Amino acid sequence: MAVDLNLSIITDNLPLLLKGAGVTLEITALAVGLGLLIGMFVGVARLANNRLIRGLAAVYVDCIRGTPLLVQIFIVYFALPQLIGHRIDPFMAAVGACSINSGAYVAEIFRAGIQSIDKGQMEASRALGLSWFKAMRFVIMPQAFKRIIPPLGNEFIAMLKDSSLVSVIGFEELTRTGQLIISRTYASFEIWTAVAIIYLVMTIAISRLVALLEKRFNKGRKN
Repeated sequence: MAVDLNLSIITDNLPLLLKGAGVTLEITALAVGLGLLIGMFVGVARLANNRLIRGLAAVYVDCIRGTPLLVQIFIVYFALPQLIGHRIDPFMAAVGACSINSGAYVAEIFRAGIQSIDKGQMEASRALGLSWFKAMRFVIMPQAFKRIIPPLGNEFIAMLKDSSLVSVIGFEELTRTGQLIISRTYASFEIWTAVAIIYLVMTIAISRLVALLEKRFNKGRKN
């Protein structure tokens, strides 16, 4: 059965789709940015000498990575308001749930990056009189960060695609915008194709940016 592709529907609704793509990028940037902060502290906590801190960090990572992001979004948007007594703004719920989710994955990225640094670096830093925290901040973390750029880029791309799940709470990012346009035009093939292409363009652009960033750091390290 032939498909009659109506390109005018795509061009007419392209501004709305691009606006939705901008919202998707905003959610992703905020989620991964906050997740980076969460993950950095949790990743370090995973390697702490204190068993309680290490255990709490492990529980957080296991619980978040062991449950679907969709369920976490439902918990933040539908269940949490019952505990706090008032409704949560969809944007705050979307960013909050995605940040908590991203933080768990970033924590494991940081943990692996830190563990990839030779233990002698920490021993030498402590021998020079640096505290554990200062050695971690000034010696270990800068080296680890260069090594975790590729997996962090992958996490950004994964969150960019997973952010489409916030459409279930009615937040108008790219996927939800596409759904609303289809409900008005009934042009499922055209709109979903356009949505897929926009996601593809964003992920390819981010992949290229991460590759350039990695190349720059590696070049600096060789010098």
